[in-house]
Amino acid sequence: MIGHRGWNKAVWLALLIGIGVAAPAWTAMGETEGQKGQSELRKILYYRNPMGLADTSPTPKKDSMGMDYIPVYADEMTPSGSNAVRIDLDKVQKLGVKTEAVVLRPLTRSIRAVGTVQVDERKLYIISQKYEGWIEKLHADTTGQAVRRGEPLMAVYSPLLVVAQQEYLAAMRAENTLKEADPEARRTADDLAESALTRLRNWDIPESQIKRLRTEGVARKSLTVESPVSGVILEKAAIQGMRFMPGEMLYRIADLSTVWVLAEVFEQDVGMVHEGQSAEVTLSAMPGKVFTGKVAFIYPTLAAETRTVKVRIEMANPTGALRPALYATVQLAAPTTIGMVMAVPESAVLDSGSRQVVLVERGEGLYEPRPVRTGGKGGGYAEVLEGLKEGERVVVRANFLIDA
Repeated sequence: MIGHRGWNKAVWLALLIGIGVAAPAWTAMGETEGQKGQSELRKILYYRNPMGLADTSPTPKKDSMGMDYIPVYADEMTPSGSNAVRIDLDKVQKLGVKTEAVVLRPLTRSIRAVGTVQVDERKLYIISQKYEGWIEKLHADTTGQAVRRGEPLMAVYSPLLVVAQQEYLAAMRAENTLKEADPEARRTADDLAESALTRLRNWDIPESQIKRLRTEGVARKSLTVESPVSGVILEKAAIQGMRFMPGEMLYRIADLSTVWVLAEVFEQDVGMVHEGQSAEVTLSAMPGKVFTGKVAFIYPTLAAETRTVKVRIEMANPTGALRPALYATVQLAAPTTIGMVMAVPESAVLDSGSRQVVLVERGEGLYEPRPVRTGGKGGGYAEVLEGLKEGERVVVRANFLIDA
């Protein structure tokens, strides 16, 4: 059993060894012969309180807890007139002190936002007809089906289409009959043919079907409606056998070769976002994959409920992996300074609120506290406006222990 005083000694010994302070002479193992010889060769200036109190002694002594005072050697003292602190290299290693050079670097800040994948509004199409009719056969009959431009969507019957075809054929026959007639009669026949042809084109009858009508000379009961674009059917209202009216939506098709990501950027960050800025997008549906895009537009309004501004990011989608409504996380790299600035890691700055200090390495085991003035921050670094020169090395790890 360790007595009360012995337990205190054990605890303090563990704490002192943990922070790199030399163990006192009353340890169970004691100093080795080599350590004794080394101590004898070094000049002892005085003995300091083992608990860091402002109490020294010219001769060895113990404190109220029975702990030996720690010797302070001459080679541990800093140069005259300097406020630097010197630490044994052995203690530097135990503390895990790490330094880094002050260099010029650009400062960037990562802006994180959430958003969703959306259809590019400029590549969204509604398929409707300009005449009344009936759907006789559906070729594109499922939602989500991919279609190509010129691919048949459906075959429709409309009395108006049949009459327009018959008028065109009658006008063509009149043209052939009146080849030898007077110019006025031929001009009238030409006008009738052109009028019937224009009506068919205005109803978006494909040129391939008009050419077939002219070649075959037979009016067909049903004509084929072709897709004007390549894309995916997002919505299908067309049903085989149904009657449709002019302007009624039959299909909604989207070209998904490019998509938008609408990100919600907080108002305090939106000032650092600009058009043309690169963005990295990750999707919950595809963890580990990173997609890239560019900021194309910053919306002019702010959502009062969330205090966010929508930012549109355009992204290529050649494989179709970016599906509308997928949840996305967006990272925007925003520069916080213009050009290259002198910067140190944020961990190097000891900030008391009213004063900022860094520890500058002046030599092996010698560290000088230096007041500094910092500016912008980004990417884990802080801009240094005053107090340091390029190339100086500052402590970035264990500086709090050195400061203490």
